[in-house]
This record gives sequence, C-alpha cells and structure tokens, in this order.
Amino acid sequence: MAGQQWRTLAGGMCFGIVWMCAQAVMPAVIGRAIDQGVAAKDSTRLVEWALVLLGIGLVQAAAGIMRHRFAVTNWLIAAYRVVQLVTRQSVRLGGTLPRKVSTGEVVAIGTNDLSHIGQVMDVSARFAGAIVSFFVVAAILLQTSVTLGLVVLLGVPLLMLGVAPLLGPLQRRSAHQRHLMGRLSNTASDIVGGLRVLRGIGGEQVFADRYRRESQTTRAAGVRVARLQSVLDALQVFLPGLFVVVVVWIGARYAVAGTITAGELVAFYGYSAFLMIPLRTATEYANKVIRGRVAASRICRVLELEPEVSAPEHPAPSPPVGSDLVDTRTGLVVRAGLLTAIVSEQPDDSAELADRLGMAAAEVDDDVRLGGVPLPALDPVEVRERIVVSDTGSLFFSGRLGDGLDLTGRGDVRRALETASAGDILDALDAGLDTLVAERGRSFSGGQRQRLVLARALALDPEVLVLVEPTSAVDAHTEARIAARLRDHRAGRTTVVTSSSPLMLDAADTVAFLDGGRVVAAGAHSDLLATSAAYRRVVTRESEPDLAVSEVAP
Repeated sequence: MAGQQWRTLAGGMCFGIVWMCAQAVMPAVIGRAIDQGVAAKDSTRLVEWALVLLGIGLVQAAAGIMRHRFAVTNWLIAAYRVVQLVTRQSVRLGGTLPRKVSTGEVVAIGTNDLSHIGQVMDVSARFAGAIVSFFVVAAILLQTSVTLGLVVLLGVPLLMLGVAPLLGPLQRRSAHQRHLMGRLSNTASDIVGGLRVLRGIGGEQVFADRYRRESQTTRAAGVRVARLQSVLDALQVFLPGLFVVVVVWIGARYAVAGTITAGELVAFYGYSAFLMIPLRTATEYANKVIRGRVAASRICRVLELEPEVSAPEHPAPSPPVGSDLVDTRTGLVVRAGLLTAIVSEQPDDSAELADRLGMAAAEVDDDVRLGGVPLPALDPVEVRERIVVSDTGSLFFSGRLGDGLDLTGRGDVRRALETASAGDILDALDAGLDTLVAERGRSFSGGQRQRLVLARALALDPEVLVLVEPTSAVDAHTEARIAARLRDHRAGRTTVVTSSSPLMLDAADTVAFLDGGRVVAAGAHSDLLATSAAYRRVVTRESEPDLAVSEVAP
C-alpha cells in the first residue's frame, strides 16, 4: 500500500524532515544569539540572530502545516483503500466469503484495522523527520564537543534498545486482542441478526450472558495490552528525560571548566530537550507498526482467499439461449421456457439443489449442465448473467429503493413489482422509488422484504431464474396472486421455484419431487397428489397414521 501512495508519502516525509530539522537548528541559533549578542552586548548581532530565528520559525510553521496535510491525506488514502480492497474482494468471493470468514472478522477490518494501517502512513512523515533531525543534531554537537556528540550518537540507540524488549510481547498481546474483538463483533452481529427469533423463543438472556462473558474476556485482553502500553509510554518519557539530565550535567561541567560557552550550554540543553521529540516519535512509530502489522495480517487473510468457483483457462463455447438445465446427480431436468417447481421433505435439500443450479454452492461439480455443457466449464460471469439464484437470505443494501430494485438500469421495475404483489408497498411510500432504504431493508417487514427481493430478481429478467421459497413469508391471498402472475411474467423463460406450497405448485408446469437426494417423481401437481403418497404427505402435511387410514379405507 505504501508503494501505491509513494508520492504522498514522499511529500509528507520531505515536509516532515524540513519541519523537524527547522526545530533542530533553533537551539544553535539561540546559542549564537546569546554568545554574540547578549554576552558580547552587541544589539545588532542580537537582532540579526532574532530575525534568523523568526525566519526558521516561519519555515517550520509552513512545513508543519504541509506535513500535517500530507499526514491526513496518507491516513485517508490508506484507510479507505483498505475498504476498497476488502469490498472488491468480497464481491469477487461472493458466497465463498461467509463460508470462509466470519461476519465479525470483516466488520473488525472496517472498524479497527483500517485505522491502524492509516496510522502507520500518518506517522511515517514524522518518523522520517526524526531520523534526519537526529543526525543533524549529532553533527552539530560533534563540531562543538566530540564527547557530547558521541553521547548523543550512542545514547539515543541505547534508549531505543531499552524499549525493544516490550515490542514483541506488545505485538502478541495486540494480535490476541484483535482476534477476540473479531469474535465479539461476530457474536454481536449474530445476536442483532437473530434478535426477533431470540425474542420469540425467550433466548435473549442466554445470548446476553454469552455476549457479556465474551466482552469481559476481550476487555481483559485489552487491559493487558494497555498495561504493557502504559509501561512503554512511561519509558518514552522517562528515558529521554534521563538522557536530558545526563547531557545537561556533562555540558554544565564543560561550561564551568570553560570548554564551552554559556550559549553553547544553552544550545546543548535545547538539543537535549529537542531530542525527546525524535525519541518519542521513533517509539511511537515502532508501536504503530506493530499494530499495523497485526491489522495487515488479518486483512491479508481475507485478500488471499480464492473463490470456490474460478474461471476455466479455456471456457467452453456458450450453450444456445433456451437450453435445458439438467442435474445428473439428482436426475432433475428443467425444460427451457417452463416453470418448474422442486419439492422435498427437507427444505434444505431443495435449497442446496437451487444453489448448485446457479453454481453458488460450496462445492462445484460437473453434474449441473446447461445445454449439455457443465457449468464449471463456462465463464462464471456468463453463468451469473444467465442463471440467477434468489434465496431466502437475500437482503437489500441501504440506498435508493429504485436503485436496489433495478440493478442493471434496464429492468421493468413497475411490472416486476406488480408480479410480486408489491405495488401496495410502493404506494405507501411518500417518495416512491426514491425512498431511502435502511440497512438490510430493516424499514420493511419480513413479508415486504421478501416481495421486494422477488421483484428485484424479476427485474433482472435472466434466462434462468431460480427462486428459493419466494412466498414463505406472505399470506395465502398474496401468495395466490404471486403464483398466478409469476407464470405469465416468466412466459417463455426458464423458471425454477423451490416450494411446498400447493398454491405455487399448482401454477407450475411441472413439479419434481426430491427424496433422498434423487428426483423420484415428476409431473403436474394434481397428478403427483393422486399417484405419490410421499409427495402428498409433504405437500398437504398429512401425518403418517392419517395417511395410512386413508389408504386402507378404499
């Protein structure tokens, strides 16, 4: 990232060097003013050196302003580039991301890690100034007194070595705290996402206690980091202060012996006080680099993930539009241009099959074929464009409602809303399609969100549309309207619906009954009701005893 923004980093470092070096030479100017102006009682020389000091002060002020601007720019570029990289990787990974990384881990990157990366870029300008100004001061002192110059040259590195043993443990504790913060964020997002369900089953207190325990563990880890950090901060003050005492004591002895002048003694004291700034900047830089490395390692773990579905080196020729979709593993055949429904006793089985039909499952194989071509042999971008899977977990991003419904900018949103029986939702909104949607669509009820998600999928108008339980959260009257309109809306286009609702199944051209991972029966809904007891049991929710009696009675 530093390589990507080297220009602004170099600019910040240049101004940081000028800013700190201007401050570094001030004690020398003050010492000359004392010796040549005050001690010599020469007002002209005193005024000259005062003007020089004023000029240096103006240079320092101007350089300080520019250094700060570059520092803020570097922070913002680095922090928000992290957001861009992680967002692009999230889009690239798609369904792979939630299967590989917890939600809390991604949230922690956007709330904490990006700040640590930005702080490294921020402090780099001052750190460059600290290094250069240290050598400038050492050169000036060597010209005045070899002993004092060597004290500075050797003393400062020794002071840095004094805090070095703390850096390793600080990095380990920071990494552990960062891990716990990710887990805690994940727990919080799970609780918020499932709050309605928790209230329904009375599990609020259980999860509240769990969150409290985890937060206390995270707090204890943070206290351990802060404890070590406080020692490091204290040493940043104590060691430079001790260094100032040593330098001033040596300088005072030289002044008494007449080896150096009074002005040079004042300059030495000024240098000693000034050197506290480079020392503290150096330790601050080391501290922020440690935190930045911990954050960078977490970010890189996300960036190094590869999607479970990758583009083949030589994609197969595209199947013609209007091809059948076949799953050889289950025996499912989806005829082009028809509305096919999938029924299974376990809804997860049909949902898993729906993911496989759109190449959105965790494991991708050659069993699903479009026009005889295995989906993995095609470019994933083409598959995503031709086959769209809309499941029950689909949500809305915050923003304008119209933009959330029409993802391509070319969809017939009004017709899609009508088919999804969502016109009443739009009529109730004062701003209509310009309404701003809250995060994850929380401003809508569960049934409203489901209908809007269905409208969004219909507005895409893909060649093959796979809908997973699209009416599970709506009432029977609304479901009947959706079922009737869906068939007409998708006429001539291939549509797959997973559902066990008789209203939806009755509108399908063909129904495939999935049992034990295989399609064991296929046909019209009414025919399957008459010929398959297992299908009838799933669709009508009949119990085993009742079903047995009804079969024996004739």
